[in-house]
Amino acid sequence: MTLTAAPTTPHGGPGLPQVRRLATAIPGPRSAEILQRKAAAVPAGVGHTVPIAAVAAGGGVVVDADGNSLIDLGSGIAVTTVGSAHPKVVEAIAAQAAQFTHTCFMISPYESYIAVAEVLNRLTPGDHEKKTALFNSGAEAVENAVKIARKHTGRPAVVAFDHGYHGRTNLTMALTAKSMPYKSGFGPFAPEIYRAPASYPLRDGLTGPEAAARTLSLIEKQIGAENLAAVVIEPIQGEGGFIVPADGFLPAVADWCRDNDVVFIADEVQSGFARTGAMFASELFGIVPDLVTTAKGIAGGMPLAAVTGRADIMDAAHAGGLGGTYGGNPVACAAALAALDAFENDGLIERAQQIERVLVDRLGALAAADDRIGEVRGRGAMMAVEFVDPAAGAPDAALTGAVAKACLADGVIVLTCGTYGNVIRFLPPLSIPDALLHEGIDVVASALAAR
Repeated sequence: MTLTAAPTTPHGGPGLPQVRRLATAIPGPRSAEILQRKAAAVPAGVGHTVPIAAVAAGGGVVVDADGNSLIDLGSGIAVTTVGSAHPKVVEAIAAQAAQFTHTCFMISPYESYIAVAEVLNRLTPGDHEKKTALFNSGAEAVENAVKIARKHTGRPAVVAFDHGYHGRTNLTMALTAKSMPYKSGFGPFAPEIYRAPASYPLRDGLTGPEAAARTLSLIEKQIGAENLAAVVIEPIQGEGGFIVPADGFLPAVADWCRDNDVVFIADEVQSGFARTGAMFASELFGIVPDLVTTAKGIAGGMPLAAVTGRADIMDAAHAGGLGGTYGGNPVACAAALAALDAFENDGLIERAQQIERVLVDRLGALAAADDRIGEVRGRGAMMAVEFVDPAAGAPDAALTGAVAKACLADGVIVLTCGTYGNVIRFLPPLSIPDALLHEGIDVVASALAAR
C-alpha cells in the first residue's frame, strides 16, 4: 500500500520513487530472514537500530528487501548528506575503480589524495597555512589529532567534555563520556584523559562566559596548562544530544588554548560538510580551530576521514608517524572530490538552511503544544528534540524510545541520542524533497500525540 507520493529523484538508482510505502509490517518476512542470518553470523555487539535489510536508498528514502520505502531522517548517522548514491559520487567511484583500487599512499602516492587535502586545506576555517592527513574513520582521525597535538607540544594531558562522543577505539572511548553502550566493560582506557563540563544551556542555566569560566578554572586547577596538549570538543555535540553551547563558550575556550599553547581540536565528524547550514559548525561560533577532524559526510558514504590543521602542528610528527594501509584510499578520495564539489557548488549549504527553517517551524510548533518537549535545538539539518518529564524537567528516555519505535513501525527512520537517552535527532539527507520531510515530521507528531 502506498501511503504518499512525491517526486522521483535521480539519486539512489534511476528514478527511485520518493514515497513512504509500507508493503508489509516492519520487519517484513525477507528482512526478518536476513536479520536471522545476521544474528547467527554477526556478534551480538554489532547492533542495529532499524529492523530492515536495506537494498536501495536515495533522495530521502531507504528501501528494504520487502519493498517497504521508509523516509530517511538519519542519513546513516549524518553520512549520506549529499544523498545516498549521488550521481557525481557514483560516477567518480566507478571511474576510479576501473583505474586502480589501491596502491597504499605511503608506498606509491596518487594525485587524488593530494587533491582532497588541498580542498580541505582551503575549506576548513581560517586562512593560515594548513596541511591534511587522511584516514579511514572519525575515531581514527580523532586519535591521530591527539597524537599530533602531543608530539607538537611535548605534553601528555588531553581534555574532553561531558556528553562528548569521539569513537570506539581505546583512546577515543577514553575521550567519550557515555558509558553504555560505548565503554562499559571495555577498559582500562588510555591514560592522561581528563573530563571537563561542557555548556548545556537547558540543564546548567549558564551563559557562555560563565560556563567557560567554570570549565577553565577546573582545567587550570586539576590539570594545569603546562601539562595539557589538547582540548577536544564537538562544536555541536552529537551523540551527547545535539547540544548547542551558549554563545561565547567556544570562543572563550579557544582563546584560552591559544594563550596557553594548547592545541584546540574541533571534532567536526558529525557536524561538518554543510550539515549545520555552514560548511563547518565552527564557523557558526566564530572559532578557528588549530586542528579539525572530519569524516562521515566527507565522501558520500565511502570510508574516509581527515585531520586538517595548522601546518606547523601537522608537521610535528616524524616521517612514518602518520598513515595507515587504507588511509586515503583512491576510490574513497574520488568519491570525496565529487561530494566536496557538490557541497561547494550544488547549493547544499543553502539547502541545509532551508531544512533548518522547516524543522524549527514544525518542531517548534510541537514544543509549544506539548510540554514534554523540553527543548528544540540544533543548526541546519542537524536538529533535535529533548523529551522531559514536564513536572520535574527530568529526562524521559521511555517516551523517547516509544516515539522512535512508533515512527519506525510507520515507515520513518529516526535516531535517538543523548547522555540520558531522551533525544531524537533529525539528520535528513540534503537531497530529501520538502514534501517527504514534512510527511516525516507528521509521523513524528502523530507518534508523540498517541503517547
